[in-house]
Amino acid sequence: MKKVITLFALIGMFAFGMNSMSFAQETEPNEATATESLEVSNEEKAALKKQVEENAKKTSAKKSDEPTKKTVGIIQQVKQYFIDGGPAFMSLVFLVFLLGLALSIERIIYLNMSTTNNHKLLSDIDEAMESGGIEAAKDVCRNTRGPVASIFYQGLDRADEGVEAVEKSVINYGSVQAGLLEKNLSWISLFIATAPMLGFLGTVIGIIQVFDIIEVTGETEPVQIAGAMKVALNTTLAGLVAAIVLQIFYNYIVSKIDGIVNDMEDASISLVDIVIKNK
Repeated sequence: MKKVITLFALIGMFAFGMNSMSFAQETEPNEATATESLEVSNEEKAALKKQVEENAKKTSAKKSDEPTKKTVGIIQQVKQYFIDGGPAFMSLVFLVFLLGLALSIERIIYLNMSTTNNHKLLSDIDEAMESGGIEAAKDVCRNTRGPVASIFYQGLDRADEGVEAVEKSVINYGSVQAGLLEKNLSWISLFIATAPMLGFLGTVIGIIQVFDIIEVTGETEPVQIAGAMKVALNTTLAGLVAAIVLQIFYNYIVSKIDGIVNDMEDASISLVDIVIKNK
């Protein structure tokens, strides 16, 4: 009996050992497989991250190149319009536009330099007249730039002759300064009117040339007529664009002049009051 029990015990131990060995063998490949899958997953993540970074770089590079390509494209298109419109009339329109633009920029700079703080100037003149009299006030005007200071100087220069002389001097010299502010405005308005007229003239001549071609060749192909008409209308397009841009500058200049003139008139009235107060 003991031998039978011992035999069964040996057989059970042997069976348990075999099961343990098979389980260990099965577990090791699974763990290896899991490790390999984890390594593959990490590699895939790294590759995916690298690909995303490369795509982001390419996208940013494309975005940075788009404005340059767009700018180059616009410049090339403008050049093509200039060539298609004919160098003769397109050059005239471009010259008129440049002259008008130069005068407009000159007027804008002059008007901005002519703008002064009239309230501060009047306050300084009032303090100078109270402390040093007319000569001190004239020194303040002499050291201040702008048409308002020049008008004040002319008025104070006649202060000894009375208030009426001051008012008359301010009005007369104010008219002179207003004329200086409006200098070259007539030329700008002339260029505004001339630019589209030159464009229309080029278009009319281009249409006449189209009809001459039809008369000579006897062909009325829509493609040829459309191409010729497109070339003829380029001059009108250029003239209208030039006139619109110059008109915007012209309106700004006129509004700026009106503001300065109104300030001059208000400040002149205040100057007369200061002269009367310190007489």
